[in-house]
This record gives sequence, C-alpha cells and structure tokens, in this order.
Amino acid sequence: MTKLVLSLWAATAMTAMAQQVTELRTTFEVRYIAVGAIYLSGGREEGLQEGFRLTVKRGKPGEATLSAEPIGQVVVTALTAHSAVATVESSAQAFAVGDIAQISQEDVEALQAIQQSKTARRYAQVVTFTEGDPLEQEQHDSVPRPPSPAVNNFKGRISYEFNNIYDHISGLDTLQNGVSIHMDATRIAGTFWNFTGFWRGRFTTNNGAPQIVTLNDVLNRTYTLGLYYNSPTSPNSIGVGRLYLPWASSLGTIDGGYFARRLAQGFRVGVFAGSTPDPTAWDYKPNREIAGVFANYEIGHFENVKFTSTEGLAVTRVGWKAERQYAFTENMFSWRQKFTVYHNLQADELVPGRLGNTESGAVLSRSFLTARVQPRKWLSIDFNHNYFRTIPTFDLVLAGTGLLDNLLFQGVSVGIRIELPHNLTAYTNEGRSNLSNDPSRTLNQLYGVSMRNILQSGIRGDARYSVFHGAYGNGSYESVSASRDVGERLHFELVVGEQQFHSTLTSGVSGFFATSHVDWFMGRHYVLGGGLNVFRGQQQNYDQTFFSLGYRF
Repeated sequence: MTKLVLSLWAATAMTAMAQQVTELRTTFEVRYIAVGAIYLSGGREEGLQEGFRLTVKRGKPGEATLSAEPIGQVVVTALTAHSAVATVESSAQAFAVGDIAQISQEDVEALQAIQQSKTARRYAQVVTFTEGDPLEQEQHDSVPRPPSPAVNNFKGRISYEFNNIYDHISGLDTLQNGVSIHMDATRIAGTFWNFTGFWRGRFTTNNGAPQIVTLNDVLNRTYTLGLYYNSPTSPNSIGVGRLYLPWASSLGTIDGGYFARRLAQGFRVGVFAGSTPDPTAWDYKPNREIAGVFANYEIGHFENVKFTSTEGLAVTRVGWKAERQYAFTENMFSWRQKFTVYHNLQADELVPGRLGNTESGAVLSRSFLTARVQPRKWLSIDFNHNYFRTIPTFDLVLAGTGLLDNLLFQGVSVGIRIELPHNLTAYTNEGRSNLSNDPSRTLNQLYGVSMRNILQSGIRGDARYSVFHGAYGNGSYESVSASRDVGERLHFELVVGEQQFHSTLTSGVSGFFATSHVDWFMGRHYVLGGGLNVFRGQQQNYDQTFFSLGYRF
C-alpha cells in the first residue's frame, strides 16, 4: 500500500513538472528600441539566460503569430527579473515596438532543463524506479531532436530588373539590365554564420554614353549586405561585405570587413578595412579606402545603467595617395530608458602639404553630441550639437529623402517627438547654426507628422518640411510618403517631394522628385514589381521606369 501511495505521489509530481515545462514562455514582445539593442518583455524569472538567441518576427495586424515573417536575430546580453536586453545581431529592416522575439528551439530545451530543475527542488525526496528496459530508454534518448528554427533559415528574394531612363536634356534613351538580392539567412549549416542585407546592381546598358546618376542609384549605395559570425560561446566576431562596424557606426558603411576578439567580459579589440561607399557620410568620397584598429568596452544593462565606449585609430587614402590619419571615439550612456547621451568624435593629425594642408598638429574635425530625455513613453526631447571643421561632402541629392537630417543641422538644436492619439506622431527640430564663416547665426527648422492606418485605410504616411543653412549652402525641402499592404498579395510605396538648394560649390540638386514602387506577390514564390521615378530640375531632368521579376524562398 505504501509503495502504491509513493507511486501515485511521484506520478502527480511528474505531471505537475511536465505541465510547467510545457507552459514555458517562448515568445516575448519588443517594448523599446535603442542603438544596436532592443528590450524584451521577459527576463530571468521567465527563464531567459544571457547568450540565448531569438528570432525577431513581424506580422500584419490581426494575423496569427505563426504567420509572422522573420526580420532579424538578437542575442540576450543583460537581464533583470522581468525584462531583458538583446543585442541586434542581424536585421533585414528596422525593428519596431510590438515586434515578437521567439526563442530558438535549442534554447527552449535549455529552458526546459532549467525549469525542470527548479520544479524538482520543491519536493522533499526523489522517487526512482528500477523497472523499465535500459536498452529501450537508450533508444528513446537517441531520437533526434528537432533543430532550432534559426538553423538554416533562409529567407530572401532574387530578382531580374529592367530599367529604362529617358533624359529630357540630352534626349538619350537608355536601357539597362540588372539584378537585385534581398537575403536573410541565419545559422548557415548549423553554424553561427549569418548572411543578411540588400544589394542592387546593373550589368548591361545599350549605349556607351555617360550615364545619369539617378536618385535610385544613390539610394542603392546606402544599403548593406554582409556575412556575419557572432556566437555566444566564441570570443570572435567577424563581418564581411557592405556593413557598419557594430561598435563604431559613425564611421559609415564600409565595403570590406572587420575582425574583433573579446579579451575579457565586456572588453574587445579589433581591426577593420575597406572602401567607403556611403553617400550619407559627412566626409563622403566614393574612391576612398580606410583601415584601422579599435577597442570597445561595455558595462551594465539598459534596464538600469548602460555604458559603451569605442576608441580607435584610422588611416585613409584617395587614389592611392595618403589622405587622413585620425583618432575616433564613440560613446553611449543610458539610464533606465529615460535618459541617453550619445557622442561621436574624430580628431585629425594634420600633415603639411597633404591634400592642401598648411597646418600641422591635432585638430577636432567632427563632433556630434545628442542627449535624449524621455519622461513619458509618448514624449521624447533631444538636445543636439553638430560640428564640422571642413565643409561636409555628403551627397545632397538625398536631402529631400530625410536621410541627411542629422547632418543638415549644424550648431545647437532641440528636437521633440510626441506620440498622439489615433496613431499620430508629430516631431520637430529647431536650432541656430553658428559656423566660423557665418556673418550671423541662421535658423534651421524641421517639422513633420506621421500616421499609421490613415482614416482606417491601412495606409502609413509621413509628411515633413525642412529649412537648413550650412557651410555647404542653404536650402529647403518638402516631402510626403505613403505605403500600404493590400492583403498579402500587394504592396506599394510612394514618395513625392521638392528640394531647393543654393550653393557656389555644387549644383544640380534642386527640383521636384517622385519615386513609386509596387510589388505583386504571385503565389508563394514569384514576385512581379515595377515603378516610376521622376526628377525635374535644371541639371537633371529624367524619367525612369523599371520592372522586375523575382523568386522568393
């Protein structure tokens, strides 16, 4: 009788344990976005551990979680009782509050083991049974477990593209053929190598005349595509392709690679090298090459206090001639998601005679400081200071797209962002530039408003207006953008704007522009796309139509 009671008691305990294991939480909501990291709505009490890997997914409103599409990978780096901070390892698009992060299958199994051990400690004794066939148990243990969903998870699209560009100034009609690649491949062949990003290139053209550099051509150079290695159990991190240096993104994108090694908890050193193709960089030159070394230190976590600092040395050359040798630093301090300070700086060692230099010694070349205060979830206030020693060389064709907003404002500025009811967000940035060559201070202004699901139509829209003054010239722009998903089969985007720019240093960036794009998803694998881009200005006046046929996998 006693043996029967013990058996029933043990069976009840095992059933309770199994129920707790099966009820483990495996999905977590993204509730805050930071620089290079996200906050998750679950922590140590929910079983998360440092080093756990999660797949970030995004679904359409009203869609089941299982139907959400993966958009990136994160790794848990810091924990509190009921929240966690995860470092962004790869992303096909920007993460947003409300995205879902799903833990990998292998980490689910680790969670089950942890939870089971916690549950077992609740009982006074462990009952073991001598019955059973050991050979049968061994065969049961050898049954292969399902692999992590992140292993060999390939998502992407390869498309053939046809372009026609008609130049109204020269009368030339140009036909082009090319290829574009969208890719998000994680845990390739079971390793910790990942391949993600976007690339578009043209291969053939029908004439040898000088080609127009269209707005789309410049935008293509702002994308990233790279192969990354980042394992929670390895001290090494590697990246190859068109990518940002993760610990010093202020250097802009680099066509090349980096290698970093963790020497101690929170401390790593590394090297990087490549070319600098990013037209949104403050010192953009398309034929520049760069190489350097860096050291990075991180401590704390975003739920309380977080500090990260990167220092390094870099050298550049243009046309095989030495250009710059400079030190750079990038620092970030965050306190409880309510106060954040970010600063990046570059200081050059001038060499007389190099690229026209007549001075020698160390000088401050670039500095950007921003402090953000977020007293409420719906309100954030930024205080900024932007400094350039020389005239910036970023591509002003992109001024009306909003990609240069952080560079168009020089001197001191203040920005405010307010989330209003009915999915409405308003934002502004105002300041006065105070440059050494300005006879007086000038006012810079930016006003904008964005809205999701306009009038219940499903359309996401944004409208903004900006007036800017700087050493490179004066100008303004107005732009309106809209996008919408029609079911799961159709997606469209439209951007319309006008930009005015006045400078003695450059020309050809003023005028009206419109870009449009439509994707039609034909079945599970095929995508038919097309669009029209228009630019009307004194130096550039063209129509660009394009079509694409792609295969999704």
